[in-house]
Amino acid sequence: MADWRQVATKADRDRLRTWRESWVAATDKARAAGNGAALAAQGKLFDPDHALAGAVPPPGTYRCRVFKLGAKGVGSRDFSAFPFFDCRVEAEGDVSSFYKADGSQRPVGLAFPDSDTRAVFLGTMMIGDEKVALQYGRDADRDMAGILQRVDAKIWRIALPSPRFESMLDVVEIVPAK
Repeated sequence: MADWRQVATKADRDRLRTWRESWVAATDKARAAGNGAALAAQGKLFDPDHALAGAVPPPGTYRCRVFKLGAKGVGSRDFSAFPFFDCRVEAEGDVSSFYKADGSQRPVGLAFPDSDTRAVFLGTMMIGDEKVALQYGRDADRDMAGILQRVDAKIWRIALPSPRFESMLDVVEIVPAK
């Protein structure tokens, strides 16, 4: 079985090690800025202690959206919700791939099994008109590391603690395409 610990950079292992602290700090900051109702409206999506068996979505087409919590610096908001976009999950042997199909910023990476309720996402950000993703580990500013979990019958999330820019926590919601 593929082991994410053998693939992850030291910086990403550190981010994953402190994922819960990042999560709590980001949601606390979002609530303090008056976004408690917006967080609560998403149900279990923002509950760091809620995860169900079946951490990795089955292969297929999905609708995904990003939430950014806890502003880093001036000019960012403590809670931002972005529109849904098309994304895909594919089986790749011991791991699954995840990628955003279009747009100016396109996460792409692999989900490594970790436990029945958790997988680890390691990837990179494709930008603009790039046709090929940078290899994970080549550009720390584009590397992404997160926790993939199922939170409802057909809802998954990738929680990305301490992303490089804008926020303290990014959460990617993943739901089946209709």
